Amino acid sequence: MEHLNKQLEEGFLHHHHEQRLISHREVANGDKLEPPESYNEKPYYDDEKPYSKIKLMNKLHFINTMKAEKMKNAVVSKLRIAKLRDLALQFISMLLLLCVLFHWKPLRRGGGGDVADSDFYKSLPPERVYESNGYLMISSNGGLNQMRSGICDMVAIARYLNVTLIVPQLDNTSFWNDQSQFADIFNVDYFIESLRDEVKILKQLPEDSKLKIAESGSLYSMAPVSWSNMSYYYNKILPRIKSFDVLHLTKSDARLANNGVPEEVQKLRCRVNYQALRFASPIEKLAKKIVRVLKRNGPFLVLHLRYEMDMLAFSGCNEGCSAQEIQELTAMRYAYPWWKVKEIDSEKVRRQGLCHLTPEETAMALRALDVHPKIQIYIAAGDIYGGERRLASLREAFPRLVKKETLLPEKDLAPFWNHSNQMAALDYHVAVEADIFAPTYGGNMAKVVEGHRRFLGHRKTILLDRKAIVGLVDRYTNGDMSWDEFSTAMKEAHSDKMGQPTRRLEIPGKPKDEDYFYTNPQECLPDHHLQD
Repeated sequence: MEHLNKQLEEGFLHHHHEQRLISHREVANGDKLEPPESYNEKPYYDDEKPYSKIKLMNKLHFINTMKAEKMKNAVVSKLRIAKLRDLALQFISMLLLLCVLFHWKPLRRGGGGDVADSDFYKSLPPERVYESNGYLMISSNGGLNQMRSGICDMVAIARYLNVTLIVPQLDNTSFWNDQSQFADIFNVDYFIESLRDEVKILKQLPEDSKLKIAESGSLYSMAPVSWSNMSYYYNKILPRIKSFDVLHLTKSDARLANNGVPEEVQKLRCRVNYQALRFASPIEKLAKKIVRVLKRNGPFLVLHLRYEMDMLAFSGCNEGCSAQEIQELTAMRYAYPWWKVKEIDSEKVRRQGLCHLTPEETAMALRALDVHPKIQIYIAAGDIYGGERRLASLREAFPRLVKKETLLPEKDLAPFWNHSNQMAALDYHVAVEADIFAPTYGGNMAKVVEGHRRFLGHRKTILLDRKAIVGLVDRYTNGDMSWDEFSTAMKEAHSDKMGQPTRRLEIPGKPKDEDYFYTNPQECLPDHHLQD
């Protein structure tokens, strides 16, 4: 457009220049210029004297120049207006295009954020078409990993009952008081679309079902029996769904048996856990950033050091605590009525291997197992009770002690503050990617991460034997064995506890005492036939 304006302006100037040259040349050569007939008949103005030829020539030149100037200005103005209009149309078109892209982003890119393999949505499996027996609503309970495994169970149950699953609601009433919902932690659209060939999942109940519930004034709710097999769900749960159309299960933790479940059900539990349940984009991006920072500085071990105040108060374990701390922990235990056991013999449960390892015991165990003193140790946990005082021995043994709060600028973590489940999700991802994972207590995160690392090729996981460690630490501290003896005994106690392939321990009739399915999902591992 600017080039066009320049050409037009040059054209006008050239035209004016030619006019001036012709007029001046004619006057200079004495050529006779004949005015129009009207001028010959009578001057235009009666009260003025007739123009001389030169004056008339100048007047005509002035008029022509003014007309040309006005024409040029008019054309340039119109071109400029056209240019502005074109720019405006381009801008509006761009905005509309962005709106369209933004609108379709949830479908194309997973809704909760970026999908690692963007080609996934180009090759979605065909949607499974079936006549739904009704709707299954879930209220997940517990912490992040307890809810995670429960969601996997409920997807498998919904699939084999031929019902429609509503995206589970997360627990907002637990001790941690985290108000995060499913889409805050998991990539909800990826979750729905990646499982479309197995089960239909909706974000919410259809409006007609909501209306029926509103009109009846009730929603049938119940808690399924823990550790149930699939026959329980076929015989007890499915008839209720068919009867009420919508069934609400108020709990999801450990509601499906570890063993005695069809292999296709077990494999679907794995598919949900290791493929469909991806973290939401903000969590995934920040967790990957933590891993990049750690890997840039060399190998790293993730230590799931469960030594927060609430864990100690609940368990009654107080090894290494001062009298004031013991009093504080006891008061906290009595403050929560749903913590049923109040009187706990700390030393007794410690000898039984039921207590969380202390930071001091952990440092000794890792040193005895020849964990390199210069390795980075990333603490995946909340605030350690006793702070730096209790971490001193661990930091002395392993100076490169870090946590997400020391690796990242404050602004990166700010969106996750007051959201314990989202913070736990960051640690989960880092733990799965670690060179070594070592939990000091067999809680839900320890179990689920262990199983995830098995699924990814039996990555090294040091399963610290608390009972053996406590006994050896006490013998060494009392002077009953040398350091070499202590180290040798520690290695012998853990020779088969490094995440190697193994069979899941089954104890018929005692599901709480046997190995958890998600700790060792052997049906989903490529080498499970070698474990017999």
